[in-house]
Amino acid sequence: MNMTELTPNDDLQAKFDNAAPGTHFHLAPGTYRQKIEINTPGLFIKGSGAENTRIVYGDYANKIGEDGKELVTFRTYTVAVCAPNVTMEDLTVENDALYPEEKGQEVALTVYEDDFKAFRVNLISTQDTLFLGPLPFDLTQRYTGFLKEKLNFYMPMKQTFRDCFISGTVDFIFGCGDTLFENCEIRSRKDARGGGYVAAPAHALDQKTGFLFLNCRLTADEGVGEDAIFLARPWRDYGLTTFVGCSYGPHIKTEGFNKWNDTERDKTARFYEDRSIDGRVPWSKVATPERIEELISYFK
Repeated sequence: MNMTELTPNDDLQAKFDNAAPGTHFHLAPGTYRQKIEINTPGLFIKGSGAENTRIVYGDYANKIGEDGKELVTFRTYTVAVCAPNVTMEDLTVENDALYPEEKGQEVALTVYEDDFKAFRVNLISTQDTLFLGPLPFDLTQRYTGFLKEKLNFYMPMKQTFRDCFISGTVDFIFGCGDTLFENCEIRSRKDARGGGYVAAPAHALDQKTGFLFLNCRLTADEGVGEDAIFLARPWRDYGLTTFVGCSYGPHIKTEGFNKWNDTERDKTARFYEDRSIDGRVPWSKVATPERIEELISYFK
C-alpha cells in the first residue's frame, strides 16, 4: 500500500485535516510534541515501532485553557480520534504532565467514534490515560456548549486494542465504549496517593458488551505494593467489564472490585470474570461460557 511519509517536523494536525478519507500515513522515528484531533474518516496511521515513534503532549485538568476555563478531564488529551474507522499501529501516545495529585486528570488518548482499532500501540499517562467514548449521558448535558460537539454526543461506539501497552494509576481505562482489549499489557504505575484502579466503566443499562479484557497481563511498576490495585470501579451505576483469560500480578487486590466511594453501585455494577476467585467481592460474577463466546463474537 502507498504511505504518506511524515517526520517530527511536520504539522500532524494539518496533514490529517487535509488528507482524503482512507489515507495511509507512516510516521518516521522521533518525538512529535503535538496535540492532535483526528477528524478525517478511515485514516491509517502507522509509526516506526512504539519505542521509536512517540506523540507526546502535557495538558492536565487544572490547566487554564485559551477560553479562561480549566480544561477538565475531557480536553486534556494528547490525541483525540473524532472520526470513524481510524486505525493506529506501532506508535506511542503519551501525556507527560505527571503529578495528577496536584494537576488533575491527564488523558493520553481519547477515542470518540466508532470502529477504532489500535495494534501494538503504547498508551502512557497517569490518571485517566485512555478515554473511550461516548460520555455518560448526564455529562453530555453538563458539557453542552463547553466541549466541542464532536466530543459530546451520544451513540454506540466500538473500539479494539490488540497487543497494546496501557499504563496509568487511577481509572486509567474509562468511559462508555464497547471495547476489546486483547493480548494487552495493562500496567499500573505508582501513585503518590497510594493504591489505584485499572478500569472505570460508565456504561448505560442498555449496553450489553462493555469492556472486555481478553488474555491480558495485568502488571505493575516497581514500588506498587502487593494487594494495592482494584481491577475496576463503576464510574456510573451500570458500568460493565469482563475479564477473561487474564493473568493478575500480586498488586491486584483480593477483593478485585470497588463500588466507588460511598455509592451503592455494588447493587447495580456489572463486573465479571471467567472463573471464581477466593476473596472477591460478593457482587462480582462469573461469566458463563456462552456469555464469553457472545462477547468475543461481537468483536469478530
